[in-house]
Formats: sequence, structure tokens, C-alpha cells
Amino acid sequence: MKIDLNSDMGEGFGRWRIADDNGLMDVISSANVACGFHVGDYAIMNRTVQLAKEKGVGIGAHPGLPDLMGFGRRAMSISDADMEAMMVYQIGALQAVAALHGHRVTHVSYHAAFGNMANADEGLALRLARAIAALDRELTVFCMPGQLTERAADKAGIRAQTLFLADRAYTSLGTLVPRGQPGAVIHDLDAVRARVRQFLEDGSVTTSVGSRLEVKAQSILVHSDTPGSLELAKAIRSEIEATGAVLTPAFQLHD
Repeated sequence: MKIDLNSDMGEGFGRWRIADDNGLMDVISSANVACGFHVGDYAIMNRTVQLAKEKGVGIGAHPGLPDLMGFGRRAMSISDADMEAMMVYQIGALQAVAALHGHRVTHVSYHAAFGNMANADEGLALRLARAIAALDRELTVFCMPGQLTERAADKAGIRAQTLFLADRAYTSLGTLVPRGQPGAVIHDLDAVRARVRQFLEDGSVTTSVGSRLEVKAQSILVHSDTPGSLELAKAIRSEIEATGAVLTPAFQLHD
């Protein structure tokens, strides 16, 4: 069994850092690189891509809304045309940085409110998927199972890579418990270990109300801005290795 472990990376600005990117890069197999809108800047993107290349970690664009103050988590009134243009701008910027270092962008992972907006509008989801296909038909779209983004990718003729979110609580409908609600973000190391073990053993997660929910995914996401994210990532990797699964960058899962 092959499994990817990915994390959102490069989420700082100027001298400000939000996570131990150097440490995480030794643990994960794929990095979702912030592209300067919700956070990140040209220098951080450059360092992150260079580090990923050195460590053999796959990279993807992590486009967000132009909302540094809100970390891209606030919905904004933006036209579909502007959503498409800002996404293409961010992917293109990362593609250029990757080319400089002899690396390649292989996936796209929408950030926070950007992804929520796409998954609430079928027309927008399809427009974005078609724009990604126009840039590079080999790009894979990261998403949770059953989302509009997954169906849009299929219609646009590109692959969708479904995710299991190790550090976020699920509702019985398969959506995430909204941030701000009690228990939405899981910090306890033992709890994360148990969730990952359950997912790896039988492809399920226990929801916030105690029910069992099937999760079809080949990639596990840990958010770098979750407190203790490095230790969480190490714990997840140890559970992956304990099952005999092979940690594999997302772009190699379909080889």
C-alpha cells in the first residue's frame, strides 16, 4: 500500500514564521506551498521549493484568497473570473520558482475559504478545474471525498487526489467541523495516532458524534499551523510505517 503525507508549507510572511517547515520537510512526502495571497511571499516560496527539491518532496500550489489579515479563512465577495485569475496567477508563480530549482508543480490544493467557495458553487468548481487543466493536464487536484471539486476535476479530465485530514474533526455528513467549534481541531497526539491507525486499518474515521464514516483517500493531511504540527506529522508517519505502507509523494501514487 502506498500513502502520501502532505502538509501546507511556506505559510509565513517576511520574517514571520508559522511552523517548523525545515522539520516537517523531513517527515512529509508532499508540500502544499502558499503562493503569496493568504500568506507567503517570493522569498519563502523560493526557500520552500529549494528545500523540497533537496528532500525529494513533491510540491503543489496552495492558492488562497488575498487576505493576509484573515489568513485566507474569511469568505470574500469575488467574481468567478477573479477567482480563476488569482488561482492561475498563484500556480504560475510557483511553477516559475519550481523551474528555477529543477522541480515541478504536480498538484493544486485550495486553501481554506478559497476551497470552501469552490465547493459551494458547481459552476465555479468546474471553471477552476478547467483552468487547471489548461495550465497542465498532469496536475492533480487535492480535495476531500465527495466534494464538488472532486466531481469538477473528473469533468475537466484531470485527476483528483482525495484526502484524510488527520487533525480535523468530521461531521456525520463527511464535512469538517467548522473551526471555532469545540473539538474542531485535534491537538492530542494519542487521538491523532488512533485516528490515523483506524483510517489505515479499515478506511474510516469516527465522527464528532461517534458514528463510523468511510473515508476513501490515499493522502493524509496535517496542517502546519496546528500547534505541535511537527510532532503530529512524526506520529502519523510512524503509524504509516507501522502498517507496512510505503510513504509516497502524491504524484507517484498513480504510477
